[in-house]
Amino acid sequence: MANHVLLNNIDHQDLKIITEKSELYGNNKMYSAIYPFEFKHAQADYPIFFYKDQSTNVYTALALFGFEDKENLYLEENKWNASYIPLMIEREPFLIGKQTVVENGESTENPVIHIDLDSPRVSKDQGEEIFLSHGGNSEYINKISTTLKALHDSKESTDLFFNTLSELDLIEPFNLDIQLQDGSNHRLAGFHTINEEKLTGLSGEQLEKLNKSGLLMLIYMVIASQSNIGGLIQKKQDKVQAK
Repeated sequence: MANHVLLNNIDHQDLKIITEKSELYGNNKMYSAIYPFEFKHAQADYPIFFYKDQSTNVYTALALFGFEDKENLYLEENKWNASYIPLMIEREPFLIGKQTVVENGESTENPVIHIDLDSPRVSKDQGEEIFLSHGGNSEYINKISTTLKALHDSKESTDLFFNTLSELDLIEPFNLDIQLQDGSNHRLAGFHTINEEKLTGLSGEQLEKLNKSGLLMLIYMVIASQSNIGGLIQKKQDKVQAK
């Protein structure tokens, strides 16, 4: 169970955050949400796919870490073996919450930092300090604040990306079947990706518009990320053989 509370330097003065990446701290996840502004870095390490929430029809981009539940093939000996770690992973156990503020008789909701006190990363004995001894912010929490702001501010650009892909009908379902040398089969299903045939069929005007908006580069990054599937399969093969 999560226990999200507003972060403050009185109640949480003595808390520290363990930043080590391991299964012990919940990093054994098959995938993580990522945002389009991360694609440039993420596509070097991970296959990027899309997930569609059937109840809302909203798409989310995902960086794939494994082929089954609770599998992260980038975790090796309590280290994350990749050049980039998605910000949704790096920001844990913090998240953006909302605080209602009344000004001149009108209430507004401002984004504020919350912390999950039930996270195994929260400690009083080890890890990165959140607040300095005199009450000021540590360099670590300032970095987290910048990360959370970047994620919060990316909603508009993320909506533009997926709305444009949907309008141009460039999203298609994706399934992948792999067989390892031990004969075991694994199926990756329920995800979506870019329809390359429809992309090449766009008019010059449509492609120019995509290019000027910066969206075409993001699309090509998603396509390029698919080259990481082979490496991920090899990681899976190595893991099976090591057992």
